[in-house]
Amino acid sequence: MSKVSFRARALDATKALPIYRSEEIPDLYDYNVINRAVPQMPTGMEKEEESEKHLQQAISVDALQKDKPIIPTPDSRVDVPHYDKIYSTNFKLPRNFIKLSAFDALGLDAEYADYDMDSDDEEFLKTCPEEFSPHEFEKMMETMEKSSENTVISLLDAKQLFRDVDHNTLAQIYDYWLNKRLKLRIPLLPEIKTGSK
Repeated sequence: MSKVSFRARALDATKALPIYRSEEIPDLYDYNVINRAVPQMPTGMEKEEESEKHLQQAISVDALQKDKPIIPTPDSRVDVPHYDKIYSTNFKLPRNFIKLSAFDALGLDAEYADYDMDSDDEEFLKTCPEEFSPHEFEKMMETMEKSSENTVISLLDAKQLFRDVDHNTLAQIYDYWLNKRLKLRIPLLPEIKTGSK
């Protein structure tokens, strides 16, 4: 007898199917060789996930225990030692929660100058006769830049802006700023150009 195999095909509703009585069923020995292998269906997971240890363990346990399905869960401890000492039992929900602004936490609320010092500025600041912090120097450069939007300010205008700075020191800083601006031929502050100008 030839090897009988089954293949998946759609049923034809117009074709009559044969009906067998119990005595008409052929001997089962002949049908032991029937290949009824079901093609493996896609699981919807990637190949690496299908071979994952915990998934395979759950599938094998599920195949052994058909009557009660299980869901694999990690082991957890119910009794934590010293739990009562760590967590108080008389906790009351506060009326207000602590509010924290990201700007406050990161120090971003402080005023920073739009001008950023470069290595040339650091070298100049070392030679400056009066002691300035980098932040103070950046604020001075920013103020002179913002005052020079249309025309470059003069040394007299700079003296009006910085009355508390020594005149000789201010003259050096003004000369440095002016030479740097003339050398670069662009404003020292970054700006976004829009179509309206």
